[in-house]
Amino acid sequence: MAERWENDRKKSIKPHLLPEGQEMKGSSRKINGYTRVCGVMGNPVEHTMSPAIHNTLAEALGENLVYVPFRVPAGQAGEAVQGAYALNLLGMNVTVPYKSQVIPYLKETDPLARTIGAVNTLVRVPEGFKGYNTDMPGLYRAMCRDGVSLEGEKILILGAGGVARAVAILAADRKAAQITLLNRTADRAVKVAEEVNGIAGRRIAEGKKLDTWSSLPEGERYLAIQATNVGMFPNVGEAVIEDEAFYRKIHTGYDLVFNPAETKFMSNVRQGGGRAFNGLKMLLYQGIIAYELWTGVRVDQELARKAYEAMKEAMGISDKG
Repeated sequence: MAERWENDRKKSIKPHLLPEGQEMKGSSRKINGYTRVCGVMGNPVEHTMSPAIHNTLAEALGENLVYVPFRVPAGQAGEAVQGAYALNLLGMNVTVPYKSQVIPYLKETDPLARTIGAVNTLVRVPEGFKGYNTDMPGLYRAMCRDGVSLEGEKILILGAGGVARAVAILAADRKAAQITLLNRTADRAVKVAEEVNGIAGRRIAEGKKLDTWSSLPEGERYLAIQATNVGMFPNVGEAVIEDEAFYRKIHTGYDLVFNPAETKFMSNVRQGGGRAFNGLKMLLYQGIIAYELWTGVRVDQELARKAYEAMKEAMGISDKG
């Protein structure tokens, strides 16, 4: 499913790249009557990193486009979607708590977004917006850039909320060998696993209570994806599982949290001998895919790197990793 979505996206974009050797332009853009507006709606949105992505891309590509955050009060998701269309916005990102709430107000919904049950990107179409989910394609693209494959992997997913469910659907679609969801509430993990099995058309996922991790087979090494908000700023000293023995079972760990850049989960994975990544590249690539959908341009890897550096600068991250 994710592969089909990506292939459809590629057919709709046109080359529009920086000439070889050209560097980022200075901050000389002017706002005028032809400027197109995109943005992100959510609550809160004050600390979003998305403007760093989209304004960097627009400036480098010479697009007359600006991207701004919109804080939407509780209960007004529908009004925000309708108002964005009335104001001629080119497109919108959607973040918590509105990723599901906007769906009834859309003209169309992409099949992947319908399956996941969440929309994070609105693309202007006649008489409304079409909703997409670029989070999971963004995660997949980030994994590919980091040299991490889902195919044939035995995967542990920590959590059983909406993000964990989407990750499990992605893993099943990308031919993972086995998916185990570990959650504080076993019933929720089992429910999500059964939903994933129904979507996949085969029994690939199972749900377990978090504290049963020690029953995992000895000698197995897993790709683990941390899909809760545990360890997110300001609670940076927390991890869903603290036991060192758990982390010795992990060869690669992905924490979808990106603030802080080094989470307790990541530190534990590295101490156990595994590789660890945060969610910053997922944020980058979900934004890039959204930008490509809005503008029809293709963002090359050099420009993606520049946007990534702009994000890190906005977060105060000084390393170049």
